[in-house]
Amino acid sequence: MKIIMLGAPGAGKGTQAKMIAEKCSIPHISTGDIFRANLKEGTPLGKKAKEYMDQGLLVPDALTCDLVVDRISKDDCEGGYILDGFPRTVPQAEALDTFAVIDYVIDIDVADQVLVDRLSGRRVCVKCGATYHTSMLNGATKCSVCGDELIQRNDDKAETVLARLSVYHDQTAPLIGYYEAKGLLKKIDGAQGLENTTQAILNALGANA
Repeated sequence: MKIIMLGAPGAGKGTQAKMIAEKCSIPHISTGDIFRANLKEGTPLGKKAKEYMDQGLLVPDALTCDLVVDRISKDDCEGGYILDGFPRTVPQAEALDTFAVIDYVIDIDVADQVLVDRLSGRRVCVKCGATYHTSMLNGATKCSVCGDELIQRNDDKAETVLARLSVYHDQTAPLIGYYEAKGLLKKIDGAQGLENTTQAILNALGANA
């Protein structure tokens, strides 16, 4: 199966992509991982991407597509894959159509207010990285694992979350309609808990676990 995973920031897209990839025995392909691997290995594509990143610029769609094409051409992708973080825009989706035939597009749907509450309530240990939510802390400010301080990351502040959601709705959400028109979209309720969401995705894919 060749699958695209869609979802707003905080919807659990990356977590679900990893779990579904494991259960279906296909690689989880994150664009972030692709960039990091190519940069680390100093590949020609990685060097091109670095030129843009060093200038604080977004890597152009054409180069991003080249990186994805290179990754899905590897032997481990012969039986399928899950794309996480690509495509991000309709032009990227149109480019993807020229070199891959996608079977399913999973959209993990969570209301904006739930996402804001979920992310803005997140606290992270500065030492060990353990993650908590304020609803479970009962006012505690120390990590129960190592005892160090819990902080709210800048990315998790409500105003930052709202800005990230705005970008998502403007640039990425149009993909929902794009793939719905192709009959590939499976909309999944992402507010039903981790395990229930995973099972709902597996059901939508016709996979058993």
